[in-house]
Amino acid sequence: MSSQETPRRPTIADVAREAGVATSTASVVFSGKAKVAPATRERVLAAAADLGYAGPDPRAASLRRGRSGIVAVVLEGHLRAAFLDPVTTALMDGLTDGLAELSAGILLMRDEPGEEGAGIADAPVDAVVLIGCSARTRSSLEIVVGRGLPVVVIEGDAGESIPRITLDNAAASADIARHVRDLGHRDVALVTLPLDTERERTAITPERLANATVDVTIHRLAGTREIFPDALAISAAGSLIDEGVLVGRMLLADPATRPTAVLAQSDLLAVGVIRAAEEAGLRVPEDLSVAGFDGIALDGLGDLSLTTSVQPAVEKGRAAGEQIARMLRGEPGITQHLTCRFHAGTTTGPAPR
Repeated sequence: MSSQETPRRPTIADVAREAGVATSTASVVFSGKAKVAPATRERVLAAAADLGYAGPDPRAASLRRGRSGIVAVVLEGHLRAAFLDPVTTALMDGLTDGLAELSAGILLMRDEPGEEGAGIADAPVDAVVLIGCSARTRSSLEIVVGRGLPVVVIEGDAGESIPRITLDNAAASADIARHVRDLGHRDVALVTLPLDTERERTAITPERLANATVDVTIHRLAGTREIFPDALAISAAGSLIDEGVLVGRMLLADPATRPTAVLAQSDLLAVGVIRAAEEAGLRVPEDLSVAGFDGIALDGLGDLSLTTSVQPAVEKGRAAGEQIARMLRGEPGITQHLTCRFHAGTTTGPAPR
């Protein structure tokens, strides 16, 4: 074998030969479907460790059946944080609806640093739905596509060959900013979603923006800066109320530099900013206008109605599921573009004199 060739993956037969047992015995050790003498089990596991055999290829059973009945959904960051966001929950409801005709199970996977491609290259699944698409995940898509698996990306770019479900993030953000400008605001600050997997809570510089990898954040920021090109922007570490509070405190700490309006890239961040304003003794919207993005049901605002852009989260998930179903039927996937609806609430008002 030349130094350029990829080493052959060890098989269960190799393990059996090394351990001096029948292949069927070695298979039983890994399947756990029958009892094996402890000494034999230890011998098989030791042989597997020596050969670097991690277990049966999960694709083999799928190939025998033709389908695994599983669709992988890859989210960025920690799953527990993702499901604190009602937008993700609504999206997953829609995705389940879209996949209903397949009777498929959903395997949730996370795209985390140190997990190349989030394991999607080897996952025993029939199709993959990406919620966003990091450079790390994109690097594994060639293998996934090479396996002939349908792939759809929601609000991300996985390459021209991958159908997308897109949202008018830039235009919707510009609508919100235009509304605030028309109310007379000029001193405006922005609270964004994370720029990348580092999830730093800090001011956005040209250098940070040039290296940003989260399309939703980039597009919403671009839309807002069409109206307020010089507005200070701080990235939050996630779409969480607590993050909105922390960034809000940063923005409102100094009365001399305090903005008259804050535009947040999610409703949860906006609620956090409102809480920070209340801590500082500011009234919303008399002293500070606040707007969000998403259009989710919110608690804790009292009589206030959040100014926001209502996104079709359920429809977004459903569209992705329907495209996966189409592709598994042998039909080509189609990119779909969805639009948001501006909602003028009571958290924005005329700029204070």
